[in-house]
Amino acid sequence: MKFPILKSLAVGAVALFAAGSVQAETLRVGMECTYAPFNYRTADGELAGYDVDVAKGVAEIIGADLEFVCQQWDGMIPALLANKFDLIVASMSITNTRLEKIDFSGPYRDSIGRLIGKADSDLNLFDDNGAPIAENFKGIRVGLERASTYENWFNATLPGAEIVLYDGSEPLYLDLVNGRVDVIMTNPMKAQLRFLSKEAGNKFAFVSPAISEVEFFGVGVGIGLRQGQDELRERLSAAIRELINNGSLKEYALKIFPFQIHNDEWGKS
Repeated sequence: MKFPILKSLAVGAVALFAAGSVQAETLRVGMECTYAPFNYRTADGELAGYDVDVAKGVAEIIGADLEFVCQQWDGMIPALLANKFDLIVASMSITNTRLEKIDFSGPYRDSIGRLIGKADSDLNLFDDNGAPIAENFKGIRVGLERASTYENWFNATLPGAEIVLYDGSEPLYLDLVNGRVDVIMTNPMKAQLRFLSKEAGNKFAFVSPAISEVEFFGVGVGIGLRQGQDELRERLSAAIRELINNGSLKEYALKIFPFQIHNDEWGKS
């Protein structure tokens, strides 16, 4: 009598496994694919970088498959809302303005900005307290990535500044070197690796303190998703907390930087 029972249980287990396989979750992930060292293509065409590692680490924890979708930055949120993909894992800062349109997981990376200009320019753009000196920005051409937190900060803080907008981050460095802009504002971690530590950037330096006003730069970088997906949002946040607590997030950062780029406090529930 035991054998028929065992056979029924085995058949049931196979059926459940098959059903689970059919229903395997696939999440489409939007990112720029040109924002090294956070998300970019290697010489072999493979996607790599900190954001890519985070996306894969989260997917492994929640048991999802991933499909990556490359998207220009200024169309990232509209593309998410148009269902072109399910998640944004693209070093997008969690800000109040963005939260009006989309939701975010908990943060997985710090979010700050700094200005870069010629090392010998003596621009004196900020006072001893780290506040910008508006009159010293007159006549200064500032390069910014379009639809970025840096553009928002300048529009609110220095509305009289002469701003030149770019689609993507790499043209910022090229125009800075060629003198088409006097300073640029970007992520200092990326700038140090991609520009200041290279021959092309040896005549340039940071010309501002770290700028991290929560109103504009948020509490950090998170995974963006459409509003109303509370269960998915909590699963993503729980996975990020696990990556922090098991040391994986630090490991991802140390592949690129000599330091971690998250706050350990984010790992607490």
